[in-house]
Amino acid sequence: MLHVPGFVIVDFTAHEVGRVLDVPFGERTVRILDHGFRWVRVHPTGTGEGTLGDALTAMLDASGEVRQLYVDLHGGEGIGEGGLPWCDDLYLDVIADWTPDGRVTETHVIDGDELEEAVGAGLVTPALAEAAWTRARGVEAALRAGTYPPLRVMTDYLRDPYT
Repeated sequence: MLHVPGFVIVDFTAHEVGRVLDVPFGERTVRILDHGFRWVRVHPTGTGEGTLGDALTAMLDASGEVRQLYVDLHGGEGIGEGGLPWCDDLYLDVIADWTPDGRVTETHVIDGDELEEAVGAGLVTPALAEAAWTRARGVEAALRAGTYPPLRVMTDYLRDPYT
């Protein structure tokens, strides 16, 4: 783990996997987990419970090409006693592609059905669900504009992971 101002970076390489993971991305399917794939997470250091936020994960293939960006929306985050990041998942996520020159060209908000089910089950309030949708749309816009703060942290880290 690496600490940078406001964030913790967790860098994981899956040397061997029992089953590859392919996921839908718009009209195509993207492989995000296989032997040698790497997941790098830029996680906020924590505003605590009950604060709407998000964390960015990049899924890279064995050659280092980013296959997908994945933003978890959450209702609170922090760093646990063991030093590992935690978050209260809000079901809704944003996925994006990332070109080799660092631009996001396509985004999708996913898992809206899971958020709706959580509201129906009383796990999430309707007001929090609406706030999550607003946040997701803002994350999408910032990703496409290149102004999403964790994206800059990710870009810098992937260029030079030891700074």
